[in-house]
Amino acid sequence: MALNLSQKQEVVAELAEVAANAHSLIAVEYVGTTVSQMTAMRKKARETGVYLRVVKNTLAARAVEGTSYECSKDSLVGPLLYAFSTEEPGAAGRLIKEFAKDNNKLVPKLVVVEGQLYPAGHVDVLASLPTLDQALSMLARVLSEPAAMFARAVKAVGDKQGGGDEAPAEAAAETAETA
Repeated sequence: MALNLSQKQEVVAELAEVAANAHSLIAVEYVGTTVSQMTAMRKKARETGVYLRVVKNTLAARAVEGTSYECSKDSLVGPLLYAFSTEEPGAAGRLIKEFAKDNNKLVPKLVVVEGQLYPAGHVDVLASLPTLDQALSMLARVLSEPAAMFARAVKAVGDKQGGGDEAPAEAAAETAETA
C-alpha cells in the first residue's frame, strides 16, 4: 500500500526517534520469510526491547540522517527489515541469530554499533554480548573476589599458627584458669 506524504513523514519521524535512542542496528534481508515467522519474531522483539520495522530504504536513509547510523545509508539496498536494539546493544543480534537458525531466508546484511558499520558476520559478535544482568553479575563476581582471597589468606595464616580452631574468648578463659 502506497503512503502519502504525511504518512511518510510520520514513518521517518518515528524511525528517526528510535534511531536516535537505539544502541545498535541490524538490517536483515527477509524475502521468503512466512507471515507466522515474522509474527513470532515481532512478538519476541517486543519482549526483548527490539524495534522491528520494514520500511522503504529511502525513508530509512532519511530517518538515520544526523544519527550514529548515518554511515549505513549507502548500504541500504534491497528489501530489508530493520532491527534496532533499544534496551541492550546485543538484543537485536540475539533475536536475529535465534530466528536465522530456523529460517535460512533471514540473511543479515549489515550491523551498526555506535556509528561503526560492520559486515553481516558481526551479528554473532553482537549476539554474544552479555545482557545487563549478566554483566552486573560478572562485575559483582570480579569485585568480590579480592575480598574472598584476603579472607582465605587470613584463615590460612590463622590455621598455620594454630589459632584458627579456638575462639579468642575461650583461649583467654583457659589462660585465666591456669594462672
